Amino acid sequence: MPSTLNTSVPARGPVARADAAGERPGAAPTLTTTGLFVILVGVLLPMLDFFIVNVALPTIDNDLRASQPLLELVVSGYATAYALLLVLGGRLGDTIGRQRLFLAGMAAFTVTSLACGLAPSAPVLVIARVAQGASAAMMVPQVLATIQAATSGERRARALARYGATGGLAAVLGQVLGGLLVSANIDGLGWRPIFLVNVPIGLTGLVLARRYMPDTRHGAPAPIDGAGTALLGLTTLAVLVPLTEGRSLRWPAWTIAALLLAPVVATVFWSVERRIEGNGRTPLVPPSLVRHPSMRRGLLLALPFFAGFGAFMFCYALLVQDGLHASALTAGLGLAPMAVVFLLASLSTSRLLARYGPKVLTAGGLLQALGLIVLAVTVWQGWPHLAVIDLSPGLMIAGFGQGLLMSPLFGVVLSQVPAATAGAGSGVLTTTQQTALALGVATLGSLFLALAGDGTGVRTAFVVVLAVQVLIAVAVAAGACGLPGWRRQAVAAVGSAG
Repeated sequence: MPSTLNTSVPARGPVARADAAGERPGAAPTLTTTGLFVILVGVLLPMLDFFIVNVALPTIDNDLRASQPLLELVVSGYATAYALLLVLGGRLGDTIGRQRLFLAGMAAFTVTSLACGLAPSAPVLVIARVAQGASAAMMVPQVLATIQAATSGERRARALARYGATGGLAAVLGQVLGGLLVSANIDGLGWRPIFLVNVPIGLTGLVLARRYMPDTRHGAPAPIDGAGTALLGLTTLAVLVPLTEGRSLRWPAWTIAALLLAPVVATVFWSVERRIEGNGRTPLVPPSLVRHPSMRRGLLLALPFFAGFGAFMFCYALLVQDGLHASALTAGLGLAPMAVVFLLASLSTSRLLARYGPKVLTAGGLLQALGLIVLAVTVWQGWPHLAVIDLSPGLMIAGFGQGLLMSPLFGVVLSQVPAATAGAGSGVLTTTQQTALALGVATLGSLFLALAGDGTGVRTAFVVVLAVQVLIAVAVAAGACGLPGWRRQAVAAVGSAG
């Protein structure tokens, strides 16, 4: 696809201060094509590491003799720290500069990846994974915020399409790359290369981001909202820790208590943020963000979509590995056709949106539902004499629909968010995404495991979960009708393209 992004390198030098309305006055910062691909590395690496470790867990268990709770923490510790600090990372980027925080996050992610790869024991690996998740939370919100602050019209649509494609592909490639690296057992290192591979990529990304990433920030630095940060952190912990640990622990009383406490703490958090904003100070999450129809309605669509996406990836892996007795590598490679069509759909969304508006998201939801139906029929009729390749038609249709949905969702949520609070907005969006992924695994994943039993009910479990996901996809398709701001965005996009 030909790019309309400005490919000239932005001038180096002091960053212009912004006026009260937003970013810098005068010449606006420009995100070049090279700069976009450089900062997308900051999305690819954290998302890869979110999924890649699942493939390596058995090898980690054999090597480090990890207990089951510690093994779970290798996954959930990263996810929890990541989601816990995303909004704070976005707000810090708004205040001290998004390039500066991106570079700090990438440097920390590179160092913590090295620590993960060299970990001598399971407890050390868990600590390094928590630090790695915190590093990712510093880096990822700056990507969406920079796109929001340094692009407009068709440029922004294309950039968001590539952002969505990167995030979705990372989920698929994580399983493929993890299987390849673990199976290759490079120099006898077993699982360690899944983390060590981040080091040269991170070092290269640091050099390139310093040169090509524009520095955008809000012009009026505000003190950190300590009360809001603590309350949002408590709310996130009360949701994510039970969701990620509850299933393996068989839902002890404290997990239920935490989930019941979460809405209470969330209500207190929102009350505190409203009071802070009403007093003219800067809260961690300005309640005015959700007054934008795009943010409010977009998040309502993003939550079920990403919950279904997370549950699908989880249940697919169990279907192929436990039900069809295929290797992790085969399971990952089976997703390759889905990855290809997902990429094609994602990269086509900017032009489709300019012409058809919200009908693109509606079509994406309906195509995803159709693909899931095809997949369910394939599994039901072909079981147990089913090859992984037989799943390709359903996966490809569903993947194309997901590609038409995921990229536009990011654009919808951020379309009316002012550039000055782009970091906070992107932090809220990414936190919603991560929480939804965990929610999908905890709910539909638990339903799958309950119905599958000792393995004899895998087919029924998968079809039932797909039926629920079909309903989710249809609901998202219906909810996409009448989304705000599309007429204005389409006109701007067409004007930029012309």
